[in-house]
Amino acid sequence: LVAAADRAASWLSELGVQPGDVCAIVLPSDPLFFAVYMGVVFAGGLPSVLAYPNERLHPAKFQNGLRGMAAKSGLQWMVTDAALWERLASLVADSPIRIGLVDPELFERGGSSVPIQLPQVLPDQPCLLQHSSGTTGLQKGVTLSHRAILEHAIRYGRSIAVTASDGVASWLPLYHDMGLIAAFHLPFLYGIPVVQLDPFEWVLRPAELLQAVAHERSTLCWLPNFAFNLLADRTRDRDIPPGACETLRLVVSCSEPIRASSIRRLLTRLAPYGLRSGAVSASFAMAETTFAVTQTRPGEAVTTEQVSRSGLAQGIARPPADGEPVRECVSSGVPIDGCAVRITGPGSGVVPDGVVGAVEVTSVSLFEGYRNDPDRTGSAFRGAWFVTGDVGYLRDHELFVIGREKDLIIVGGKNIYPEDVEDALAKVEGVIPGRVVAFEMDDDALGTGRIAVVVETEEAGREARLGLRSRVVHVGAEFDLSISSVFIAPPRWLIKSSSGKLSRRENGARAVEQLEDPIWTTT
Repeated sequence: LVAAADRAASWLSELGVQPGDVCAIVLPSDPLFFAVYMGVVFAGGLPSVLAYPNERLHPAKFQNGLRGMAAKSGLQWMVTDAALWERLASLVADSPIRIGLVDPELFERGGSSVPIQLPQVLPDQPCLLQHSSGTTGLQKGVTLSHRAILEHAIRYGRSIAVTASDGVASWLPLYHDMGLIAAFHLPFLYGIPVVQLDPFEWVLRPAELLQAVAHERSTLCWLPNFAFNLLADRTRDRDIPPGACETLRLVVSCSEPIRASSIRRLLTRLAPYGLRSGAVSASFAMAETTFAVTQTRPGEAVTTEQVSRSGLAQGIARPPADGEPVRECVSSGVPIDGCAVRITGPGSGVVPDGVVGAVEVTSVSLFEGYRNDPDRTGSAFRGAWFVTGDVGYLRDHELFVIGREKDLIIVGGKNIYPEDVEDALAKVEGVIPGRVVAFEMDDDALGTGRIAVVVETEEAGREARLGLRSRVVHVGAEFDLSISSVFIAPPRWLIKSSSGKLSRRENGARAVEQLEDPIWTTT
């Protein structure tokens, strides 16, 4: 890999890539990706991994994302393969972005034909530009230094007790921090093997992950919550090798809200194949801290607790009284070495255990700031503490995350910004402009969220409304948005706040209670 990365660095330098240039890497998950990614680092460039387009991706969405990235982060280069060359070239034809076409044969040869003098790299120089992606444009560019990535990989490796006998199995997309940091940088630093599956192939055949674990004797695996349900529900006994999970010592739930029911379903399904309850763990992570903030201690079962729903509504995680509705909260573990977590209430004061508030973190691997966005960077910190935007509480040093201060929708591990959904639907024929809200609805069957929308219309009659629903779903699909529930409301039904903003949470709750839910897909 290092030899191939040297060849990639030489090629990139000949191409004209300069130290500090932002290079978007648009390649599938295969060995070539890793060589190019490390080649950009070796050449002093700043890699930013983007999702590899598929047939469902609307061209306008990808183009808007590239333009947004160029405007906000200073994108100079895109590195891609022959399959995407013409498509990407046409998308950026009117921009200063340059494209490098990767020749696989260049990285299959032994030795470097064009040796280069690698630029001097200092520990606090930028190493990676990680973007949190919205649905119609890239949102925030998170800049991470060499020191942050190395410190994190070392300390997180210690927290999960990595040894030379470990190995990672992963299908995670490499444009996500969980895939890039946990399933590449960490094993790369520790020198342990990784088996990397293609994400699209894994979704079609989830049992491939279990087959890879069995074949490679893998011990470590990171998964978003929805993948627990997928493995439990869509794998057949005949496709799972005997004892497939016996070597797994950690299966870490991360990147979206953790559900106790999903953990139980996975354990029930895979216990006959050797999965132990102490092997399933949890982590709270984000790109701004490189990756993990907390982690279940190795060998310990994930902590869950039943708390009163009404107590949570009042900001207290307390045991339920007899007959009270309950919520089962799941711990994301304890802070890893070099990280600290606190919960703050109104006025930014630190609150005691069991009191719900804003989750704030500090870490030796904290990001440098949002690229070219000093205002957003400044508002994200209280001194040395990063304000995560999540809501939760602490109990005996364990972090329980119960929600998000903002209205981010998470579907299958993918972050979806409601503004993007609303913007996409604003021009749908029959929808009153500006009178649409998007929100998340839980789907316990799949173990992930679903996109729901409320749209106001003057359309009357069943056939007209069915046509409107169809148009809403169709336009959503053009932007890679799988809209599962469409609530149709009459004019002026949606409630605005005193500042004139539509309240997503309030309107979503009202829609569930008062309006018909005509579409609930199971695909």
